[in-house]
Amino acid sequence: MAFWGKFRSRQAVDKVISGRVEFLIAGLGNPGLQYEHTRHNAGFIAAETLARQYGGTARKMKFKAQCTDLMIAGKRCLLMLPQTYMNNSGEAVAEAMRFYKIPPEKLVVLFDDISLEPGKIRIRRKGTDGGHNGIKSIIALTGSENFPRVKIGVGKKPHPQYDLADWVLSRFSDEEMQKMQEAAAHTADAVALMVRGEIDRAMNQYNS
Repeated sequence: MAFWGKFRSRQAVDKVISGRVEFLIAGLGNPGLQYEHTRHNAGFIAAETLARQYGGTARKMKFKAQCTDLMIAGKRCLLMLPQTYMNNSGEAVAEAMRFYKIPPEKLVVLFDDISLEPGKIRIRRKGTDGGHNGIKSIIALTGSENFPRVKIGVGKKPHPQYDLADWVLSRFSDEEMQKMQEAAAHTADAVALMVRGEIDRAMNQYNS
């Protein structure tokens, strides 16, 4: 998913990207056209909106991920989309954290949540993996649960017997996709607050 480079930021596209990387923002999903706009790629969808809003620099492959630099509230952030497939997301995230010496509290992870309806988001300071394989991989390879995250609703299974893998790899309806774009915009705004150190405000404003 090549989502940055050509977009112009409504915030500060002409600002010079400078200074050390202070925050790592990871949108989770699966690479490849066959997975675009599937429920498991909600993190990618939100990352696309974030890159568009803050005028990401040219895309680059680094740390087994598509990466771009953003300036948010005067802080340099590395936005990354792991290309390892969801279950191995921690490989990319842990490598980048080690390289830039990013502590867990300055890692923000964006990912899908089947317990929330499409269009809803929920921000947490830390927590367990909750059964999400991407988060499970990040916790295992970074050795910490203490990273903020934004859960993005993708809707629950139609019925209990529905295979979970089939559900999260299914595509959104047009109506659901509109709600996902709204959720992505809210996620981008919430991430900006989190980078500013205003996670309580983000939680109060956006938690469903």
